[in-house]
Amino acid sequence: MPETILVTEPAPGVAVVAFNRPEVANALSTLMGEELTEAWTALAAREDLRCVILTGEGRHFQAGADLKERNGMTDGTWAAQHRVFEAMVRAQLSVPVPVIAAVNGAAMGGGCEMTLACDFAYASETARFGLPEVGLGIMPGLGGTQLLRRCAGERRAIELLTTGRPFTAAQALEYGVVNGVTAPEALMETVLGVAAEIAAKAPLSVRALKHVVREGHSLDLAAAMEMELAAYNRLFKTADRREGVASFNEKRTPAFKGD
Repeated sequence: MPETILVTEPAPGVAVVAFNRPEVANALSTLMGEELTEAWTALAAREDLRCVILTGEGRHFQAGADLKERNGMTDGTWAAQHRVFEAMVRAQLSVPVPVIAAVNGAAMGGGCEMTLACDFAYASETARFGLPEVGLGIMPGLGGTQLLRRCAGERRAIELLTTGRPFTAAQALEYGVVNGVTAPEALMETVLGVAAEIAAKAPLSVRALKHVVREGHSLDLAAAMEMELAAYNRLFKTADRREGVASFNEKRTPAFKGD
């Protein structure tokens, strides 16, 4: 059993990955990085998976790297730990189904970066965000600079990164970091509802949509549209496409099987 994370499945095909070190604001330790890498890798291999929610146990989402663990680290040990964290984020980004952040408190440093690495996010009104690494003599190293620029724009990203200034849930919504803000008590209900919507859709279509949106970002428009068309041409030959059209005409809920 993992010591620093909690993985549950509240509905078929919907997994919840929760940081589980509430006594230290879910700070990211080396062990947590290792356990998250294992969890993301296992989830990515599941054909029945439809959606994943990332959240935190207790009052906070994830308050960044465990600076007590890092205190006094040699350069070599620091570098080795960071390689663990790099593998963790790569594993998260490799999950083929939508990953939604449910940010229920502080999401600072690595916690903010893992929010940005999700496909989209919702936040509690009491959530707080920030990338304060510049005040520690370092900088984000888990994609934070690039992912923040992609959702908030270059000018806002440079402002937030170079000041290390924290920002509120309302500001995160304005900047495009989160898709919605809820009352604290409504956060998980809201995100579970969105996950259920996704889980009810054709799973091959959901996976293809995530892939082409993510991968198309780095292509020119013509190449991105060709990639989209290739995915479309694969989907219309599936049993799920036939089921979708049949259920529409028969006025019933489709029973998608992922084939």
